[in-house]
Amino acid sequence: MIVCDDHTVFAESLSLVLADAGHTVVGLASSPAAAMPLLRDGQPDVCLIDLQFPGCTALDWMTRLRAASPGTRFVILTGFLEPGVQETGLAAGVRGFAEKGQQTRDILAVLRRVADGEIVVDQTARRGRPRPSSEAQRAARFLTPREREVLTRLARGESTQALAKAMGVTRSTARSHVQSVLSKLNVHSQREAVIEAARHGLVSVETGEWLAG
Repeated sequence: MIVCDDHTVFAESLSLVLADAGHTVVGLASSPAAAMPLLRDGQPDVCLIDLQFPGCTALDWMTRLRAASPGTRFVILTGFLEPGVQETGLAAGVRGFAEKGQQTRDILAVLRRVADGEIVVDQTARRGRPRPSSEAQRAARFLTPREREVLTRLARGESTQALAKAMGVTRSTARSHVQSVLSKLNVHSQREAVIEAARHGLVSVETGEWLAG
């Protein structure tokens, strides 16, 4: 499998979760152009690719991507579907759509179904309508300022040891803060916490800045 997303921390975290679930992630790409050589050389079974990239969409590249690896099943990952995107994607050979607002287990379920040969259209992907407040967004209101800082540092890729040093606390205290964040977001690992935070707009994956107010 290849993961293609221009948000590096999100892509790396998602790839680790996919690997934990039994998928073999053979490469990460930050753009459709960067995915081309990975597809040509690796011929992966599945490519999970974000819809929107700076200056283009995955659909703009779909013909070239599929030509580079004809056997690859492409799954579009998106926040919501603008009118016509789903139809255009299916016509271009996309095998599935998954919503970024889903739980990780639901994205994994879409990937399993696509791998089994299904064409999966995620009916929860809102067509041009804002998603309702997510569980993660609601939980974010109960994060303390210290826990929000922990989450932003995790989004920047800092280890528990690094954030303990930066925050001037012991590693034991840092681990306690991290565990509290995981519990409030209802996730089981730091990687999943980063994915949830990025998917639901709690933090900027580029800067680590807190965005949820």
